This record gives sequence, structure tokens and C-alpha cells, in this order.
Amino acid sequence: MSKIQEILDNVPEERKASFSKLHQTIVANLPAGFESGISYGMLGYVIPHSLYPAGYHCKPSEPLPFASLASQKNSINFYHMGIYANQKLLDWFVAEYPKHCTQKLDMGKSCIRFKKWDQIPIELIGKLMQKISAADWIEMYEQMLKK
Repeated sequence: MSKIQEILDNVPEERKASFSKLHQTIVANLPAGFESGISYGMLGYVIPHSLYPAGYHCKPSEPLPFASLASQKNSINFYHMGIYANQKLLDWFVAEYPKHCTQKLDMGKSCIRFKKWDQIPIELIGKLMQKISAADWIEMYEQMLKK
């Protein structure tokens, strides 16, 4: 059994369907160059070493992270580094969110917390995943490192 499947199988039953659907949507909307795997114990969506050999500056043996998905104690958490790194993308997401979900946006710098499993704006997350190419993410990441 793969580590991805192991994580999917261990999500609490009441949120398993929503979590799996969100994962499937993210994978279906990953631009070329990204791949799914495990990143820091979560489902991760990364740029592999084959495309970005330097890896993550904090831990070069890890591929360059971009997004992650985790089932936490009280929520499903979706982490998207693009909305952390790109103010225009963050503004777009915040403006679009109410058009897709009646729940108030519960968000940290890169973390979006979903506490109602049936209220996850799946279509919006799919669109968000398509907004940044692998090349764009590498360029943004390298610009952030220079600061």
C-alpha cells in the first residue's frame, strides 16, 4: 500500500469522502511539472527534484513544496504556498471564496481550514491549483529566497 493511500485510509470516516474528493480534485488540476506525494507527513503536491534539483532550501533532500492537504483534529487543512507568496492570487481567492461557499473563510497565511466537510469549495480549489505553473512557482520561490 502506498503512503498516499495509507493517509487516505486513515482519515476519520465522517470526513473521508470530502477529503478524498478534495485530494482527487487537486491532483486532477495539478499543472504539468507538479506531482503528488508525501510532504512533511501530509499529502503533498510538489515540484520533484527531477525538475528542481536544489529541492526545498530548508531541507534540500525534500522536493520543493507547493501545496499540502491534511486531516487535523477539527478540520481539513489545505496549504497553498501560492496564496502566501502572491498577493494578487490571494486577493483573487478571497474575492472568489464567497461565490463558492457560505461558510466564512477560515484562513492563515497559507492554510485554509475547512470545518464543515460538505461546505468545501471543491471547484474553487481546482481553479486555484491551475493558477500557477511549475515554472511560475519556481520563479516566485527563487525571488522569495533572494529577499
